[in-house]
Amino acid sequence: MNTKVLIVEDDLALQEALKITLKNAKFLVDCAHNAELALNKIHENEYDLILSDVNLGKMSGLDLLHQLKFQGCNTPVILMTAYGKIADAVNAIQQGACDYVTKPFDANELINKIHNHARKEILLANIIHEDKETKRLVELALQVASTEASVLISGESGTGKEIFAKLIHDNSARKDAPFVAINCAAIPENMLESILFGYEKGAFTGAYQSTAGKLEQANLGTILLDEISEMSLSLQAKLLRVIQEREVEKLGGKKTIKLDIRIIATTNRLLSKEVEKGNFRSDLYFRLNVFPLQLSALRERKGDIIPLSYYFIKKYAPQGQSYTLSDSAKTKLLSYEWPGNIRELQNIIQRALILSKNNVIEPISVIFEHAPLSTADESLFKNDLSNQLTETENELIIKVLQKHQGNRNLTADELGISPRTLRYKLSRMKKMGIEIP
Repeated sequence: MNTKVLIVEDDLALQEALKITLKNAKFLVDCAHNAELALNKIHENEYDLILSDVNLGKMSGLDLLHQLKFQGCNTPVILMTAYGKIADAVNAIQQGACDYVTKPFDANELINKIHNHARKEILLANIIHEDKETKRLVELALQVASTEASVLISGESGTGKEIFAKLIHDNSARKDAPFVAINCAAIPENMLESILFGYEKGAFTGAYQSTAGKLEQANLGTILLDEISEMSLSLQAKLLRVIQEREVEKLGGKKTIKLDIRIIATTNRLLSKEVEKGNFRSDLYFRLNVFPLQLSALRERKGDIIPLSYYFIKKYAPQGQSYTLSDSAKTKLLSYEWPGNIRELQNIIQRALILSKNNVIEPISVIFEHAPLSTADESLFKNDLSNQLTETENELIIKVLQKHQGNRNLTADELGISPRTLRYKLSRMKKMGIEIP
């Protein structure tokens, strides 16, 4: 896929020269002659990299950089600066630019910088990492990605464990091979074994044909065992043997299949404590915990909250519309403890977009699921929800319920709300005459 670059340069002759140079290097190129026009283009298009001059007039390249970071835009920015102003360029790096070039610059050097930084950003596309703690975690993930070590990612629900697992795979030598994920908590125990190991025709009632298991499907690639702490002890023993022998045997089968896979596991529990309680095998724990990666809760990396909010605003806003957060709404988001982490933030931003007016999200539209309320406030809150939540939310709940075949727990998990809240909403919908799957 061709890399798409936005050039922001007010010197039209230099802009044209840059455009020709980058097009000859097979980049897709778009141009803007000032920062204000660049912001409009960035709202309407996806770019892999932005190449901007520092001196642009009323709004400088640094101002553009600040505005992009403020809005949660993670597109890498390379700044162009005049020779002799290296201090300004270093300052720009400290404020979020990925690199700089000094004028006059070598065309090959510029092209190499664009290739390197655009490729890196594509691999980090799903991770907002503005907070220092998140940047540290990303660096650790990238370090272990280049190895073959098994990784155990732990953290509260909704902190992005699967996204970090995918980041490790995408930056590993196995990146072109399969990445296969299986949620150990979402599948009944009697089904999990057959899904994980596969089965031969006739192995059990309903096994009409031979089927490859997730382990076999992940061969040469990476398998993610999501929420592995929910796996039964008997199945843990079978998985341990697969890891030790590097081979798997299908249910009802007589021959083994050699495996070359990397294993990443996640848990929302303290797995060492589960070992102490006898709920998890110590030998399997040590096999998986070669490289532990502990993800912090969202409340511990507040620097990500506003950038993540803008990421979700851009993702869920109606096509062609641009929304912003008022200062008081930002304050409200930053003061909350986020027990549901990123998943809860995603849900709240989706709801806020439904409730907001004039394309500005105000505090009244930011409604928390777990906020402490007095009895009087709770009554007002429920009345307000009943009056304000539109058919869009009801349709979303029905859609997710159908996706999970009526499973309430899985539906609540995907929506980023508690099962209790989901029950309340379903009860309200029934009273409205809506048929629940």
